[in-house]
Amino acid sequence: MSERKEEILDDDEELQIDEYRGKDDVILKTHEDINQDLCGEIQKLEQGFVKLKLVTISEMVADSKNLIHSGFIFSAADYAAMAAVNERNVVLVASDCQFLSPVKFGDIVNFEAKVRHKEGRKRNIHVTGHVLDIKVFDGEFKTVVTERHVLKLKLSGEEDNED
Repeated sequence: MSERKEEILDDDEELQIDEYRGKDDVILKTHEDINQDLCGEIQKLEQGFVKLKLVTISEMVADSKNLIHSGFIFSAADYAAMAAVNERNVVLVASDCQFLSPVKFGDIVNFEAKVRHKEGRKRNIHVTGHVLDIKVFDGEFKTVVTERHVLKLKLSGEEDNED
C-alpha cells in the first residue's frame, strides 16, 4: 500500500488556490453573488461556454396552473450568457429571445450558452434552454465588457464622482 501524504494548514496560513488549480480550470469572475435558487446553478464552466441548471421553485409560479413566469426563464438564460462571457464587468445591452414552450413548477430547465462572436468589447452569446428533450428557450444576447462596473461608469451629462 502506498502512503498518502496530506497537507495540513495552520489556521492563519492561507491556501494559495493557484497552486492547486489545474491549468484548464475556469473560475467564475462575474455575478458571484447571484441567487442561484432563482437564476440557476452552473454545472459546467469553460472558456466561452456554460451549462446551467434551473430547478423551478414555487416562488416562480405565476398562476393556479403552476406556470413559471417567463422572467425567471429569461433571468437564468441571461445569467448563463454572462457566465459564458465570464468577464468581471459584463453588461447586457440587447437580446432577441423566443419562449418556445411553457415551463411548469417542478421542471428542470437545462441551459447552454456559447459565445459565438467576439469583437473588441462586444460579445454575442447564443443560449438555449431545454426541459428534458423539449426546447423551451432560444435566444441571442449582446453584451459589452466595460473597464469599470456599470454603476461606476461616467454616463453622458453626469459628473464623475469616483468613490
